Amino acid sequence: MSLATNRDQLVITAVQGAVAPAHQWAPFEVGSDGTPFSWPSTGGITYNVKIGDSVFGWAGEHIEPGVSTTLTHKNRKVEAGYQFLACCGNRARVISGEAKGKTGTVLGHHGGVEHLMLDFPDTTLDQLTCDDKFLIRGCGQGLKLIDHPEVAIYNLDPDLLDRWGLTECADGTIEVPVHAIVPGHAMGSGIGALSVTTGDYDILCHDKAMAAAHGLDKLRFGDFVAVEDHDNRFGRTWRKGAITIGVVIHSDSPLAGHGPGMMTLMSALDGKLKPLLRDDANMGCVLGIGRFA
Repeated sequence: MSLATNRDQLVITAVQGAVAPAHQWAPFEVGSDGTPFSWPSTGGITYNVKIGDSVFGWAGEHIEPGVSTTLTHKNRKVEAGYQFLACCGNRARVISGEAKGKTGTVLGHHGGVEHLMLDFPDTTLDQLTCDDKFLIRGCGQGLKLIDHPEVAIYNLDPDLLDRWGLTECADGTIEVPVHAIVPGHAMGSGIGALSVTTGDYDILCHDKAMAAAHGLDKLRFGDFVAVEDHDNRFGRTWRKGAITIGVVIHSDSPLAGHGPGMMTLMSALDGKLKPLLRDDANMGCVLGIGRFA
């Protein structure tokens, strides 16, 4: 049985975006080990990187799977509303060009560049151009578990929550399926952000032994992950005993302080959320999209 929510009170809002131009950040960048590189990075339409793929091994960094979008390419200060209203699992519809009428799914938002990533089937990606626009049925901000008000939920479509497979235990805790449990010390860029309804923060995987010990070397786009001792109820901070659950939204990066990006979905204190390791704990597997289509 699904946990009771206030989904009938949620506001559904139309938000519109367009393909974000691909970026080149610098002619060369330097990784944390001192190695220079010149790789593809954020933006554009990415054909061969999808939800369900590994976030490692690409000749690229901070790669955003599928279609990277923004509200406007001219003023990043107005992107907050676009990111805020579009939640993981929301429906996106193409409203221009050859692919007009085709539908996809919101993965999540990426801070710094202020991009929102959308998943579409290959047949739709092949029809899209960098001039196309998308209409998203934004729904999820304000979502609550009626019987567990101490759990903060952000950026999450209520249908995806219902299908995720959370379980209420007899002791009042909630089991949450995740693909990995991240130690709190392994979080980097994005710590200290005052808002969790825009942007993301990064999982540091440069220490290969640490990453392998915690299964972080198996991370995939779309994975649900838990972060130990991180409180994301009102911003991102360290708090012993807290648990934050998120979804992986961009690839690894060799840059110091950076790694696979995670967008916040829920957070609570005092052991309220119990991560449950499962191989199928991926939003693409839950919804049958990306590599799981």
